[in-house]
Amino acid sequence: MIRPEPVRSLLDKITAREQAIAAETEQVRVRLDELTALLCELEQEAENLRITRKTVLALGGEPDPRPQPAIPEHPAYQQILAVFAEEQKPLRARDLCQALDLDITPKNIENTRHKLKRLVSRGILAEPEPGLFTLLRA
Repeated sequence: MIRPEPVRSLLDKITAREQAIAAETEQVRVRLDELTALLCELEQEAENLRITRKTVLALGGEPDPRPQPAIPEHPAYQQILAVFAEEQKPLRARDLCQALDLDITPKNIENTRHKLKRLVSRGILAEPEPGLFTLLRA
């Protein structure tokens, strides 16, 4: 079936836009991968510096002069930290939901991930790779 010229022109424009979006999407994915890798490197370097500080202070017999991070008062954070203390291994948000007997739903996983990210920002947990969390040793 031969399409009228206006329809063919419109379809050509749609095809061109789809191709442009696909190319831009790929560029964004590449950049996102680069930024994710950079973030992991920076987090690992920060973790290495924390460990080095702790080691130097321990060897010198001096206490760490930095204030200890404040743990949020909400009971959920206490439960999360208790799971990390018990498990003694890196965990993902989904793992925490299972350990806390929460339904494995996107909402619960995202809420747990948000709490884990807050604990990372407070220097209580580390995220050595995206989505994997571990307890920082005091």
